[in-house]
Amino acid sequence: MKKNLFNILVGSLLPVIAFSQNGTVQNAAIPKDAPVNVKMTDFKNNVLNNEIVVFKSKANGKEYEGITDSTGKFSTRLPAGDIYEIYVLGFKDSTSYNVLDIPATKGNAYYKNPFEVNIQHQAAKSFVLTGCNFETGKADLIEDSYTVLDELVAYLVRQDDVKIEVGGHTDNVGTVKSNLILSEARANTVKTYLVTKGIDASRVTTRGYGSSVPVSSNKTAAGKADNRRIEVKILDK
Repeated sequence: MKKNLFNILVGSLLPVIAFSQNGTVQNAAIPKDAPVNVKMTDFKNNVLNNEIVVFKSKANGKEYEGITDSTGKFSTRLPAGDIYEIYVLGFKDSTSYNVLDIPATKGNAYYKNPFEVNIQHQAAKSFVLTGCNFETGKADLIEDSYTVLDELVAYLVRQDDVKIEVGGHTDNVGTVKSNLILSEARANTVKTYLVTKGIDASRVTTRGYGSSVPVSSNKTAAGKADNRRIEVKILDK
């Protein structure tokens, strides 16, 4: 009997994965792949549903993915004799959780018992809608903004129990009052777009922050561009 156990800590979120395998058995039928069970929770052991986990082959780059169900689980099969990088997909990003090694089998041996992949994960609580831009001094979206907004729609459709705050932010050009008004109008424009795409209005709140929460210095053009942004916060359930 063979059993492997790996405890992996990655980054400030401290994700942990445990892998175990109970060995191989002899049988006339010889599967060329291995069963894999995935379970996903947060750090309070609450199950995480509708999360996409990707296994990327180091041999050929092929990706295999699954999505967790209402119990935070899914099962899949992966070709043996490969090492897989494991990612959890977020909104326009992914979190790497090290690798799963499925050694090749020999002769008539095959994997009978599944590899158990237990992931503890904490998704980002906020993110900037990079590429969501407006006409200067207005709350009218530039056409290129629809790409990232449609990606947000897809994320909210998948994560159908998530509620968000859409926050508008400006640089320091103009008065405090005018920037507050503009930032709120831009946040409302984003909400309106989401609602027209089928997202329930009750899931989206808006707030204008004006220039009160800069992320860069307003002394440079690049800094001002960073500060002009739409930021999405995931609200606690």
